[in-house]
Amino acid sequence: MRAVLLIDFGSTYTKLTAVDLDTAQVLATADDFTTASTDVMIGFEKALKELQVKTGDITYEKRLACSSAAGGLQMIACGLVPALTAKAAKLAAFGAGAKVIKTYAYELTKSDVDEIDQKNPDILLLTGGTDGGNREVIEHNARMLATAKSAFPVVYAGNRASVDVCRDILHSDLHPVFTTDNVMPVLNKLNILPAQAVIRKIFLEKIISGKGLSQEKGLIEGIIMPTPAAVLAALTLLSEGTEKQRGIGELVAVDLGGATTDIYSIAKGLPNNASTVLHGLREPYAKRTVEGDIGMRYSAKGIIEAAGIEEVARISGLSETTISEFLARIEEDKSIIPQTEEEIAMDYALAALAVRTGLIRHAGVLEQVYTPVGPAYQQVGKDLTEVSNIIVTGGALIHSPDYQEIVREAVNVPDEQILIPRKAEVTKDKQYILSAMGLLATYHQDTALKILINEFGKDGVYAAS
Repeated sequence: MRAVLLIDFGSTYTKLTAVDLDTAQVLATADDFTTASTDVMIGFEKALKELQVKTGDITYEKRLACSSAAGGLQMIACGLVPALTAKAAKLAAFGAGAKVIKTYAYELTKSDVDEIDQKNPDILLLTGGTDGGNREVIEHNARMLATAKSAFPVVYAGNRASVDVCRDILHSDLHPVFTTDNVMPVLNKLNILPAQAVIRKIFLEKIISGKGLSQEKGLIEGIIMPTPAAVLAALTLLSEGTEKQRGIGELVAVDLGGATTDIYSIAKGLPNNASTVLHGLREPYAKRTVEGDIGMRYSAKGIIEAAGIEEVARISGLSETTISEFLARIEEDKSIIPQTEEEIAMDYALAALAVRTGLIRHAGVLEQVYTPVGPAYQQVGKDLTEVSNIIVTGGALIHSPDYQEIVREAVNVPDEQILIPRKAEVTKDKQYILSAMGLLATYHQDTALKILINEFGKDGVYAAS
Protein backbone atom coordinates (compact mmCIF):
# COMPACT_ATOMS: atom_id res chain seq x y z
CA MET A 1 0.00 0.00 0.00
CA ARG A 2 1.21 3.49 -0.91
CA ALA A 3 -0.14 5.88 1.68
CA VAL A 4 -0.12 9.68 1.90
CA LEU A 5 -0.93 11.78 4.97
CA LEU A 6 -2.71 15.09 4.32
CA ILE A 7 -2.87 17.67 7.11
CA ASP A 8 -4.94 20.83 7.51
CA PHE A 9 -3.90 23.06 10.41
CA GLY A 10 -7.23 24.86 10.65
CA SER A 11 -8.07 27.85 12.78
CA THR A 12 -10.16 25.63 15.10
CA TYR A 13 -9.36 22.02 14.24
CA THR A 14 -6.32 20.19 12.87
CA LYS A 15 -7.71 17.68 10.38
CA LEU A 16 -5.84 14.61 9.11
CA THR A 17 -6.71 12.49 6.08
CA ALA A 18 -4.97 9.23 5.18
CA VAL A 19 -5.18 8.16 1.52
CA ASP A 20 -4.23 4.95 -0.26
CA LEU A 21 -2.85 5.86 -3.68
CA ASP A 22 -3.15 2.28 -5.00
CA THR A 23 -6.90 2.05 -4.44
CA ALA A 24 -7.70 5.81 -4.65
CA GLN A 25 -9.53 5.65 -1.33
CA VAL A 26 -9.65 7.64 1.87
CA LEU A 27 -8.47 5.23 4.55
CA ALA A 28 -9.57 7.34 7.51
CA THR A 29 -9.88 10.87 8.84
CA ALA A 30 -9.30 12.32 12.31
CA ASP A 31 -9.17 15.73 13.96
CA ASP A 32 -8.37 17.53 17.20
CA PHE A 33 -8.27 21.13 18.38
CA THR A 34 -5.56 23.27 16.79
CA THR A 35 -3.14 24.34 19.51
CA ALA A 36 -1.73 27.37 17.70
CA SER A 37 -1.43 29.46 20.86
CA THR A 38 1.04 26.98 22.36
CA ASP A 39 2.47 24.35 20.00
CA VAL A 40 0.58 23.20 16.92
CA MET A 41 2.20 19.78 17.27
CA ILE A 42 0.18 19.03 20.41
CA GLY A 43 -3.11 19.02 18.51
CA PHE A 44 -1.47 17.30 15.57
CA GLU A 45 -0.14 14.43 17.73
CA LYS A 46 -3.56 13.90 19.32
CA ALA A 47 -5.22 13.73 15.89
CA LEU A 48 -2.50 11.39 14.62
CA LYS A 49 -3.07 8.97 17.51
CA GLU A 50 -6.78 8.96 16.72
CA LEU A 51 -6.00 8.29 13.06
CA GLN A 52 -3.65 5.41 13.95
CA VAL A 53 -6.42 3.73 15.95
CA LYS A 54 -8.46 3.62 12.73
CA THR A 55 -5.70 2.72 10.25
CA GLY A 56 -3.12 0.85 12.29
CA ASP A 57 0.58 1.60 11.83
CA ILE A 58 1.20 3.04 8.37
CA THR A 59 4.34 4.27 6.71
CA TYR A 60 3.52 7.34 4.66
CA GLU A 61 5.49 8.04 1.52
CA LYS A 62 4.43 11.69 1.62
CA ARG A 63 3.10 14.12 4.23
CA LEU A 64 1.63 17.39 2.95
CA ALA A 65 -0.01 20.21 4.88
CA CYS A 66 -1.95 23.43 4.50
CA SER A 67 -2.79 25.95 7.18
CA SER A 68 -5.22 28.64 8.22
CA ALA A 69 -4.14 28.53 11.86
CA ALA A 70 -3.38 31.70 13.82
CA GLY A 71 -5.85 33.65 11.71
CA GLY A 72 -4.72 32.40 8.32
CA LEU A 73 -3.19 34.72 5.75
CA GLN A 74 -4.50 38.24 6.43
CA MET A 75 -4.00 40.79 3.69
CA ILE A 76 -4.73 44.40 2.84
CA ALA A 77 -5.28 45.40 -0.80
CA CYS A 78 -4.73 48.89 -2.20
CA GLY A 79 -5.87 49.95 -5.66
CA LEU A 80 -6.93 52.96 -7.70
CA VAL A 81 -10.63 52.79 -8.70
CA PRO A 82 -12.80 50.58 -6.43
CA ALA A 83 -14.63 48.89 -9.31
CA LEU A 84 -11.43 48.17 -11.25
CA THR A 85 -7.92 47.84 -9.82
CA ALA A 86 -9.07 47.69 -6.19
CA LYS A 87 -11.44 44.87 -7.11
CA ALA A 88 -8.72 43.16 -9.16
CA ALA A 89 -6.42 43.31 -6.14
CA LYS A 90 -9.10 41.77 -3.95
CA LEU A 91 -9.75 38.94 -6.40
CA ALA A 92 -6.02 38.21 -6.59
CA ALA A 93 -5.74 38.05 -2.80
CA PHE A 94 -8.82 35.86 -2.35
CA GLY A 95 -7.64 33.48 -5.07
CA ALA A 96 -4.31 33.07 -3.28
CA GLY A 97 -6.11 31.85 -0.18
CA ALA A 98 -5.97 35.09 1.80
CA LYS A 99 -8.52 36.81 3.97
CA VAL A 100 -8.70 40.45 2.85
CA ILE A 101 -9.24 42.45 6.03
CA LYS A 102 -9.39 45.84 4.29
CA THR A 103 -9.39 47.31 0.79
CA TYR A 104 -8.36 50.89 0.01
CA ALA A 105 -8.94 52.87 -3.18
CA TYR A 106 -7.62 56.20 -4.44
CA GLU A 107 -4.96 58.05 -2.43
CA LEU A 108 -4.07 56.77 1.04
CA THR A 109 -4.32 59.24 3.90
CA LYS A 110 -2.39 59.39 7.17
CA SER A 111 -5.46 57.98 8.91
CA ASP A 112 -5.43 55.07 6.45
CA VAL A 113 -1.79 54.33 7.26
CA ASP A 114 -2.55 54.49 10.99
CA GLU A 115 -5.36 51.99 10.43
CA ILE A 116 -3.04 49.72 8.45
CA ASP A 117 -0.59 49.81 11.37
CA GLN A 118 -3.37 48.82 13.75
CA LYS A 119 -4.49 45.94 11.54
CA ASN A 120 -0.88 44.73 11.08
CA PRO A 121 -1.44 42.63 7.93
CA ASP A 122 0.65 39.64 6.91
CA ILE A 123 0.99 41.05 3.37
CA LEU A 124 -0.05 44.24 1.62
CA LEU A 125 -0.93 44.08 -2.07
CA LEU A 126 -0.24 47.38 -3.84
CA THR A 127 -1.91 47.90 -7.21
CA GLY A 128 -3.17 50.79 -9.29
CA GLY A 129 -3.21 52.01 -12.85
CA THR A 130 -3.05 50.10 -16.10
CA ASP A 131 0.40 49.71 -17.65
CA GLY A 132 1.32 53.18 -18.89
CA GLY A 133 -1.72 54.70 -17.21
CA ASN A 134 -2.10 56.66 -13.98
CA ARG A 135 1.15 56.84 -12.00
CA GLU A 136 0.42 59.55 -9.44
CA VAL A 137 -1.84 57.56 -7.14
CA ILE A 138 0.27 54.41 -6.79
CA GLU A 139 3.46 56.44 -6.26
CA HIS A 140 1.68 58.58 -3.64
CA ASN A 141 0.48 55.41 -1.93
CA ALA A 142 4.01 53.99 -1.91
CA ARG A 143 5.28 57.12 -0.15
CA MET A 144 2.49 56.87 2.42
CA LEU A 145 3.07 53.16 3.05
CA ALA A 146 6.77 53.82 3.58
CA THR A 147 5.77 55.72 6.74
CA ALA A 148 3.95 52.70 8.21
CA LYS A 149 5.48 51.50 11.47
CA SER A 150 4.28 47.88 11.36
CA ALA A 151 6.32 45.30 9.46
CA PHE A 152 4.80 43.62 6.41
CA PRO A 153 5.98 42.58 2.94
CA VAL A 154 4.53 44.50 0.00
CA VAL A 155 3.56 42.80 -3.25
CA TYR A 156 3.70 45.36 -6.04
CA ALA A 157 1.33 44.41 -8.87
CA GLY A 158 0.47 47.76 -10.43
CA ASN A 159 1.46 50.06 -13.30
CA ARG A 160 4.77 48.74 -14.64
CA ALA A 161 5.87 52.30 -15.40
CA SER A 162 6.05 53.00 -11.66
CA VAL A 163 7.59 49.76 -10.42
CA ASP A 164 11.15 51.08 -10.00
CA VAL A 165 10.03 54.30 -8.31
CA CYS A 166 7.76 52.50 -5.86
CA ARG A 167 10.34 49.84 -5.06
CA ASP A 168 12.95 52.50 -4.27
CA ILE A 169 10.48 54.37 -2.06
CA LEU A 170 9.22 51.35 -0.14
CA HIS A 171 11.88 48.68 0.10
CA SER A 172 13.30 48.32 3.62
CA ASP A 173 13.73 45.76 6.38
CA LEU A 174 10.20 46.65 7.55
CA HIS A 175 8.66 46.51 4.10
CA PRO A 176 10.45 44.15 1.71
CA VAL A 177 9.03 44.58 -1.79
CA PHE A 178 8.16 41.75 -4.17
CA THR A 179 7.31 42.84 -7.71
CA THR A 180 5.15 41.00 -10.20
CA ASP A 181 2.95 41.63 -13.24
CA ASN A 182 0.13 44.18 -13.09
CA VAL A 183 -3.17 42.65 -11.94
CA MET A 184 -4.91 44.79 -14.58
CA PRO A 185 -2.44 45.60 -17.37
CA VAL A 186 -5.16 46.97 -19.66
CA LEU A 187 -8.61 48.28 -18.84
CA ASN A 188 -11.07 45.58 -17.71
CA LYS A 189 -8.57 42.73 -18.23
CA LEU A 190 -7.51 40.69 -15.21
CA ASN A 191 -4.07 39.14 -14.83
CA ILE A 192 -4.10 37.86 -11.26
CA LEU A 193 -2.22 34.54 -11.45
CA PRO A 194 1.30 36.07 -11.18
CA ALA A 195 0.32 38.03 -8.07
CA GLN A 196 -1.25 34.93 -6.53
CA ALA A 197 1.96 32.96 -7.10
CA VAL A 198 4.03 35.61 -5.31
CA ILE A 199 1.56 35.81 -2.40
CA ARG A 200 1.75 32.05 -1.89
CA LYS A 201 5.55 32.14 -2.08
CA ILE A 202 5.69 34.76 0.69
CA PHE A 203 3.20 32.73 2.72
CA LEU A 204 5.46 29.70 2.53
CA GLU A 205 8.75 31.46 3.16
CA LYS A 206 7.85 34.09 5.73
CA ILE A 207 4.37 33.82 7.18
CA ILE A 208 4.57 30.19 8.28
CA SER A 209 7.71 30.72 10.37
CA GLY A 210 6.36 33.99 11.72
CA LYS A 211 3.22 32.22 13.01
CA GLY A 212 5.28 29.48 14.66
CA LEU A 213 4.05 26.79 12.26
CA SER A 214 7.42 25.73 10.83
CA GLN A 215 8.51 23.53 13.71
CA GLU A 216 6.75 20.45 12.34
CA LYS A 217 8.96 20.30 9.24
CA GLY A 218 10.81 17.34 10.63
CA LEU A 219 7.57 15.39 10.54
CA ILE A 220 6.02 16.63 7.30
CA GLU A 221 7.36 18.08 4.08
CA GLY A 222 6.22 21.55 5.10
CA ILE A 223 3.07 23.60 4.76
CA ILE A 224 2.70 24.12 1.05
CA MET A 225 -0.29 26.48 0.78
CA PRO A 226 -3.01 28.30 2.74
CA THR A 227 -6.08 26.14 3.40
CA PRO A 228 -8.48 28.19 1.21
CA ALA A 229 -6.05 27.87 -1.71
CA ALA A 230 -6.09 24.10 -1.23
CA VAL A 231 -9.90 24.09 -1.27
CA LEU A 232 -9.95 26.21 -4.44
CA ALA A 233 -7.47 23.84 -6.08
CA ALA A 234 -9.64 20.83 -5.22
CA LEU A 235 -12.80 22.46 -6.54
CA THR A 236 -11.07 23.51 -9.75
CA LEU A 237 -9.81 19.96 -10.28
CA LEU A 238 -13.26 18.50 -9.58
CA SER A 239 -14.80 20.91 -12.08
CA GLU A 240 -12.27 20.66 -14.90
CA GLY A 241 -10.91 17.13 -14.52
CA THR A 242 -7.67 15.95 -16.11
CA GLU A 243 -6.59 14.56 -19.47
CA LYS A 244 -7.47 11.09 -18.19
CA GLN A 245 -10.81 11.84 -16.51
CA ARG A 246 -13.53 14.42 -17.00
CA GLY A 247 -14.65 16.64 -14.17
CA ILE A 248 -18.25 17.36 -13.20
CA GLY A 249 -18.44 20.76 -14.89
CA GLU A 250 -19.14 24.20 -13.50
CA LEU A 251 -19.86 24.40 -9.79
CA VAL A 252 -20.39 26.65 -6.79
CA ALA A 253 -19.23 25.83 -3.27
CA VAL A 254 -20.17 27.29 0.11
CA ASP A 255 -18.01 27.01 3.22
CA LEU A 256 -20.10 28.21 6.17
CA GLY A 257 -17.97 28.78 9.26
CA GLY A 258 -18.34 30.26 12.69
CA ALA A 259 -16.74 33.57 11.74
CA THR A 260 -16.81 33.78 7.94
CA THR A 261 -18.65 32.48 4.89
CA ASP A 262 -16.48 31.57 1.91
CA ILE A 263 -18.04 31.25 -1.55
CA TYR A 264 -16.29 29.62 -4.51
CA SER A 265 -17.38 29.52 -8.13
CA ILE A 266 -15.67 27.54 -10.87
CA ALA A 267 -17.62 28.91 -13.82
CA LYS A 268 -17.29 31.28 -16.76
CA GLY A 269 -20.32 33.26 -15.65
CA LEU A 270 -20.83 35.01 -18.99
CA PRO A 271 -24.20 36.46 -20.08
CA ASN A 272 -26.76 33.84 -21.07
CA ASN A 273 -28.64 35.80 -23.72
CA ALA A 274 -27.93 38.16 -26.59
CA SER A 275 -29.74 41.11 -25.02
CA THR A 276 -27.26 41.26 -22.12
CA VAL A 277 -23.75 42.66 -22.32
CA LEU A 278 -20.95 42.22 -19.78
CA HIS A 279 -20.04 45.45 -18.00
CA GLY A 280 -16.80 46.02 -16.09
CA LEU A 281 -14.24 43.39 -15.18
CA ARG A 282 -14.58 39.88 -16.55
CA GLU A 283 -14.07 37.88 -13.39
CA PRO A 284 -11.80 34.83 -13.09
CA TYR A 285 -13.10 31.37 -13.93
CA ALA A 286 -12.01 30.13 -10.49
CA LYS A 287 -13.19 32.75 -8.01
CA ARG A 288 -13.28 32.88 -4.21
CA THR A 289 -14.81 35.52 -1.96
CA VAL A 290 -14.79 35.77 1.83
CA GLU A 291 -17.58 37.40 3.81
CA GLY A 292 -15.90 38.29 7.10
CA ASP A 293 -19.03 39.78 8.67
CA ILE A 294 -21.28 36.73 8.39
CA GLY A 295 -20.77 33.48 10.28
CA MET A 296 -22.71 31.13 12.52
CA ARG A 297 -21.24 32.24 15.83
CA TYR A 298 -18.58 34.96 15.88
CA SER A 299 -20.41 36.86 13.14
CA ALA A 300 -24.02 35.85 13.78
CA LYS A 301 -24.90 39.48 14.43
CA GLY A 302 -23.65 40.28 10.92
CA ILE A 303 -26.12 37.82 9.39
CA ILE A 304 -29.03 39.53 11.13
CA GLU A 305 -27.76 42.98 10.17
CA ALA A 306 -27.40 41.92 6.51
CA ALA A 307 -30.71 40.09 6.17
CA GLY A 308 -32.88 41.90 8.71
CA ILE A 309 -34.36 40.45 11.88
CA GLU A 310 -37.77 40.26 10.17
CA GLU A 311 -36.40 37.76 7.65
CA VAL A 312 -34.80 35.70 10.43
CA ALA A 313 -38.18 35.65 12.17
CA ARG A 314 -40.00 34.61 8.99
CA ILE A 315 -37.69 31.67 8.28
CA SER A 316 -37.31 30.48 11.87
CA GLY A 317 -40.90 31.09 12.97
CA LEU A 318 -39.54 32.68 16.15
CA SER A 319 -40.35 36.06 17.65
CA GLU A 320 -37.89 38.92 17.35
CA THR A 321 -37.52 38.86 21.14
CA THR A 322 -36.51 35.19 21.11
CA ILE A 323 -34.06 35.86 18.28
CA SER A 324 -32.45 38.72 20.19
CA GLU A 325 -32.16 36.56 23.31
CA PHE A 326 -30.48 33.75 21.34
CA LEU A 327 -28.09 36.23 19.74
CA ALA A 328 -27.14 37.51 23.21
CA ARG A 329 -26.39 33.93 24.28
CA ILE A 330 -24.18 33.44 21.25
CA GLU A 331 -22.29 36.60 22.13
CA GLU A 332 -21.59 35.10 25.56
CA ASP A 333 -20.79 31.55 24.41
CA LYS A 334 -19.60 30.89 20.85
CA SER A 335 -19.61 27.11 21.41
CA ILE A 336 -23.40 26.77 21.70
CA ILE A 337 -24.71 23.69 19.89
CA PRO A 338 -28.46 23.81 19.17
CA GLN A 339 -30.45 21.38 21.29
CA THR A 340 -34.03 22.65 21.59
CA GLU A 341 -36.49 23.10 18.72
CA GLU A 342 -36.13 26.87 18.99
CA GLU A 343 -32.32 26.71 18.83
CA ILE A 344 -32.44 24.37 15.83
CA ALA A 345 -34.90 26.70 14.07
CA MET A 346 -32.66 29.68 14.82
CA ASP A 347 -29.55 27.97 13.44
CA TYR A 348 -31.52 26.90 10.35
CA ALA A 349 -32.46 30.52 9.65
CA LEU A 350 -28.95 31.82 10.34
CA ALA A 351 -27.42 29.22 8.01
CA ALA A 352 -29.89 29.90 5.18
CA LEU A 353 -29.38 33.66 5.39
CA ALA A 354 -25.59 33.40 5.64
CA VAL A 355 -25.55 31.26 2.49
CA ARG A 356 -27.97 33.61 0.73
CA THR A 357 -25.99 36.73 1.65
CA GLY A 358 -22.71 35.13 0.61
CA LEU A 359 -24.09 33.96 -2.74
CA ILE A 360 -25.65 37.35 -3.52
CA ARG A 361 -22.40 39.16 -2.77
CA HIS A 362 -20.38 36.67 -4.82
CA ALA A 363 -22.62 36.46 -7.87
CA GLY A 364 -23.34 39.11 -10.46
CA VAL A 365 -26.39 41.27 -11.06
CA LEU A 366 -28.34 42.51 -14.06
CA GLU A 367 -28.85 46.22 -14.47
CA GLN A 368 -31.43 47.61 -16.86
CA VAL A 369 -30.20 50.38 -19.14
CA TYR A 370 -32.04 52.38 -21.77
CA THR A 371 -30.75 52.66 -25.32
CA PRO A 372 -32.05 54.41 -28.45
CA VAL A 373 -33.62 51.11 -29.51
CA GLY A 374 -35.22 50.40 -26.16
CA PRO A 375 -34.29 48.80 -22.81
CA ALA A 376 -31.37 46.39 -22.54
CA TYR A 377 -29.42 44.76 -19.74
CA GLN A 378 -25.83 44.91 -18.64
CA GLN A 379 -24.32 42.25 -16.41
CA VAL A 380 -21.89 43.12 -13.62
CA GLY A 381 -20.06 40.09 -12.22
CA LYS A 382 -20.71 36.41 -12.91
CA ASP A 383 -23.98 34.85 -14.02
CA LEU A 384 -24.28 31.65 -11.98
CA THR A 385 -27.95 30.93 -12.65
CA GLU A 386 -27.19 27.91 -14.87
CA VAL A 387 -24.59 26.28 -12.60
CA SER A 388 -25.78 22.73 -11.97
CA ASN A 389 -23.63 21.68 -8.98
CA ILE A 390 -23.38 23.14 -5.48
CA ILE A 391 -21.07 21.72 -2.83
CA VAL A 392 -21.49 22.68 0.82
CA THR A 393 -19.02 22.37 3.67
CA GLY A 394 -18.59 23.80 7.15
CA GLY A 395 -19.97 22.32 10.35
CA ALA A 396 -23.37 24.03 10.31
CA LEU A 397 -24.13 22.50 6.89
CA ILE A 398 -22.29 19.18 7.09
CA HIS A 399 -23.87 18.20 10.41
CA SER A 400 -27.37 19.39 9.57
CA PRO A 401 -29.84 16.81 8.24
CA ASP A 402 -31.62 19.73 6.60
CA TYR A 403 -28.71 21.04 4.52
CA GLN A 404 -30.65 20.68 1.27
CA GLU A 405 -33.59 22.63 2.69
CA ILE A 406 -31.16 25.28 3.96
CA VAL A 407 -29.83 25.73 0.42
CA ARG A 408 -33.36 25.74 -1.01
CA GLU A 409 -34.30 28.54 1.36
CA ALA A 410 -31.05 30.40 0.60
CA VAL A 411 -31.68 30.55 -3.15
CA ASN A 412 -35.36 31.45 -2.80
CA VAL A 413 -34.76 35.03 -3.89
CA PRO A 414 -37.56 36.54 -6.01
CA ASP A 415 -35.34 39.14 -7.67
CA GLU A 416 -34.30 37.48 -10.94
CA GLN A 417 -31.71 40.18 -11.57
CA ILE A 418 -29.57 38.61 -8.84
CA LEU A 419 -27.61 35.94 -10.69
CA ILE A 420 -27.25 33.22 -8.04
CA PRO A 421 -27.80 29.51 -8.85
CA ARG A 422 -31.47 28.66 -9.10
CA LYS A 423 -31.48 24.89 -9.55
CA ALA A 424 -28.63 22.45 -9.04
CA GLU A 425 -27.50 19.18 -7.52
CA VAL A 426 -26.38 19.77 -3.93
CA THR A 427 -23.78 17.60 -2.21
CA LYS A 428 -21.86 17.98 1.03
CA ASP A 429 -18.24 17.47 2.00
CA LYS A 430 -19.11 14.67 4.42
CA GLN A 431 -15.55 13.91 5.46
CA TYR A 432 -14.05 17.41 5.24
CA ILE A 433 -11.67 16.30 2.49
CA LEU A 434 -11.69 19.27 0.10
CA SER A 435 -8.50 20.84 1.48
CA ALA A 436 -6.87 17.39 1.64
CA MET A 437 -7.62 16.73 -2.02
CA GLY A 438 -6.22 20.12 -2.99
CA LEU A 439 -2.99 19.08 -1.30
CA LEU A 440 -3.02 15.62 -2.88
CA ALA A 441 -3.51 17.18 -6.33
CA THR A 442 -0.02 18.69 -6.04
CA TYR A 443 1.43 15.18 -5.67
CA HIS A 444 -0.95 12.73 -7.35
CA GLN A 445 -3.60 14.58 -9.34
CA ASP A 446 -5.42 11.63 -10.87
CA THR A 447 -5.94 9.97 -7.49
CA ALA A 448 -7.23 13.21 -6.01
CA LEU A 449 -9.77 13.54 -8.83
CA LYS A 450 -10.98 9.95 -8.45
CA ILE A 451 -11.58 10.46 -4.74
CA LEU A 452 -13.34 13.78 -5.33
CA ILE A 453 -15.72 12.33 -7.92
CA ASN A 454 -16.47 9.32 -5.72
CA GLU A 455 -17.08 11.56 -2.71
CA PHE A 456 -19.34 14.11 -4.35
CA GLY A 457 -22.00 11.85 -5.77
CA LYS A 458 -25.37 13.43 -6.39
CA ASP A 459 -27.48 13.07 -3.24
CA GLY A 460 -30.21 15.62 -3.78
CA VAL A 461 -31.77 18.22 -6.03
CA TYR A 462 -33.13 21.54 -4.90
CA ALA A 463 -35.08 24.15 -6.77
CA ALA A 464 -36.04 27.68 -5.82
CA SER A 465 -39.76 27.81 -5.15
